[in-house]
Amino acid sequence: MAKKTHSSVIPAERIASAIYLIRGEKVMLDADLAELYRIETKNLNKAVKRNLRRFPRDFMFQLTTKEYDSLKFQIGTANPGRGGRRTPPYAFTEQGVAMLSSVLQSDRAVDVNVAIMRTFVRMRKMLATNHELARKVAKHDKEIAVLYDYLHKLLAPPTSSKRQIGYLRQKG
Repeated sequence: MAKKTHSSVIPAERIASAIYLIRGEKVMLDADLAELYRIETKNLNKAVKRNLRRFPRDFMFQLTTKEYDSLKFQIGTANPGRGGRRTPPYAFTEQGVAMLSSVLQSDRAVDVNVAIMRTFVRMRKMLATNHELARKVAKHDKEIAVLYDYLHKLLAPPTSSKRQIGYLRQKG
């Protein structure tokens, strides 16, 4: 029987769409991770709470109410009055997601984590490439601005409306 590859577990686009930038960190929310792992969010959070030493603040943090309210407009979460979430979600950094594979001990968790790590790496490479491209464009922008100024001066009409023709007489 052929073994399935990690990339076939979840499309990279699905994972990338669940990565948010919060507090300057690329993170994934507990509910999105639980969906990917095919477990309930409360069970994911229970497993994490049983292993809190594995999740320091730079691996996982809980969103503030203000952050969560702001995020709700972007992701469209359920209304708490209808059985939805009552507390702000936990956000897991790349290291926190990696640590989840040691807490959630299943083949699915391993496969999902490998796919997520590959997506984070791909995003980091794209960001580095775009940063280099932005730096090059900024450098060329300066050079283009100098050329534009020079051409603008060449194409500008003379500053004086009267041009002198002929020789200038010296006083004397």
